[in-house]
Amino acid sequence: MLNLTQLKVLEAVARHGSVTAAAKELRYSQPSVSHHLGRLEAATGAKLVQRVGRGIRLTPEGNLLAQRATEILGRLNAASVELAAHMGLRAGRVRLAGFQTVLSTLVPKAAAALSRSYPGIELNIVDAHPADGLRMLRAGDVDIALIFRNADTPPDEADGFRLTHLLDDPLYLVSDRPDQRLEDHRNSAWVGGCDRCRAATITACERAGFSPRIAYFCDDTVITQALVAAGMGVAIVNGLALRAHQSPGVHATRLTDNARQIYAATYGEPPDPPATTALIEILALPS
Repeated sequence: MLNLTQLKVLEAVARHGSVTAAAKELRYSQPSVSHHLGRLEAATGAKLVQRVGRGIRLTPEGNLLAQRATEILGRLNAASVELAAHMGLRAGRVRLAGFQTVLSTLVPKAAAALSRSYPGIELNIVDAHPADGLRMLRAGDVDIALIFRNADTPPDEADGFRLTHLLDDPLYLVSDRPDQRLEDHRNSAWVGGCDRCRAATITACERAGFSPRIAYFCDDTVITQALVAAGMGVAIVNGLALRAHQSPGVHATRLTDNARQIYAATYGEPPDPPATTALIEILALPS
């Protein structure tokens, strides 16, 4: 049978790539670390580590189990924190990963509301792209990951993730002239964002009957708008980004048939811890 000590040893070895470094972090002797690894191999019936020169490396089976160990230990840590706050919502912690536009618009107001309603809850925030946020969520490093999904983006949040819809975020064509249409920019240069944002731009333009010529690649909406204001091209920008910052000289025209969905993602079996649930409920309130 697996035990947490063995999983903790395997996770540390995988993270450091060294028995010596893992032993130092865990304050174990090197023979003790090797002993736990041996017991873990005996319990699983799988070869988890192999020697390479003077060091070791994990086998594919070892890497698989180490990934699961990271998830288990992260969830256990979160559970320990929440258990300490079992006396209602008078204490506790919630860790949130979010991307730039939600961190500059939705999250500050939600954080203030959480603080007013539950002053004993500690809120930790990290800036992370949705894909990175989901990885952190699965590893147990955060409790909530704020993500977005474009209407034409195939679902990729699965395997234990649960999504709470927060809002629909409309998309806008931004140019240096007012009242423009997508069709007016068949031959224009375009500014593209991250993979998902760029996919939304391409999809919207193809619906209008052309493929955009993406000349600039930039994931910063301030820089994107600066390029547009300078007459270097046009772009599609989401409404939250424009709420956070709209450059002088940039005109925004709403694309009525296009929007992206903003979700709060959690991981594992319900219910979520009380502090996590409280923050999600606040985030879902109309702004």
